[in-house]
Amino acid sequence: MASTSGKIRVLVVNPNASKFMTDKCIDMVKPTLAPDVEVIGFTSPEPAPTAVEGNFDGVMSAAAAMRALIPIAHEYDAFLVACYSDHALIRMLREEFDQPSIGIMEASLFAARTLGNRFGLIATSKRSKAMHEDSIRHYGFDGFCSGVGSCNLGVLDFDLKSEEEVLSIMCGVAKDLVAQGADCLTLGCAGMTKLKKAVEDAVGEDAQVIDGVLAGVQHLSGLVRMGGRTAKSGMYASSSKGRKNRGQSYY
Repeated sequence: MASTSGKIRVLVVNPNASKFMTDKCIDMVKPTLAPDVEVIGFTSPEPAPTAVEGNFDGVMSAAAAMRALIPIAHEYDAFLVACYSDHALIRMLREEFDQPSIGIMEASLFAARTLGNRFGLIATSKRSKAMHEDSIRHYGFDGFCSGVGSCNLGVLDFDLKSEEEVLSIMCGVAKDLVAQGADCLTLGCAGMTKLKKAVEDAVGEDAQVIDGVLAGVQHLSGLVRMGGRTAKSGMYASSSKGRKNRGQSYY
């Protein structure tokens, strides 16, 4: 670690190449920070895609991000992958480094299980709905999910379309999920961050609305305070030694 300020430095990693999305995440989380926590935004360089909307985008963004992160990773205490998915970059970070790492989807699911009994997930598109349902099963939370609702929007639509139109769609999906039994709602895209308050107003104070960026930063800073490190005796043993043994100097 290279923190000289005494603060816990959390790197918020946007694996796509759209810096405005990174900036929105940082602006959202800064007012909630404890005095000993600092967040820094990272936007993946090209050839990362401008949005992650499928498996191809996910793999391309993970590779581009990781190549840029390896030289600077020692400067940070934890990594938050700001893509709402079971993103490949999460496991890459856990393998390569021992700083705690999590994605905003997994962080939001932990928060939802803590704060409620059944959660609903507001997804962007039909494909993201299917992918999130698979990820929920992978994370072991499927028994606590009351449903995943699609807004039928693309990731960048949250900035390209009018806020009024997007809000109308999102709030409609949110109300449907609550009607299906969800007492917690998770926002299924980093681009939804700025709309959290509007969704809260739509569903009422008895239902919790969880933003994965906020949940992730708080989760990681707590782990760092506990002295938590990524375990290296099993799945997350680094592959760097294997690369060296193969004579592979590139990544």
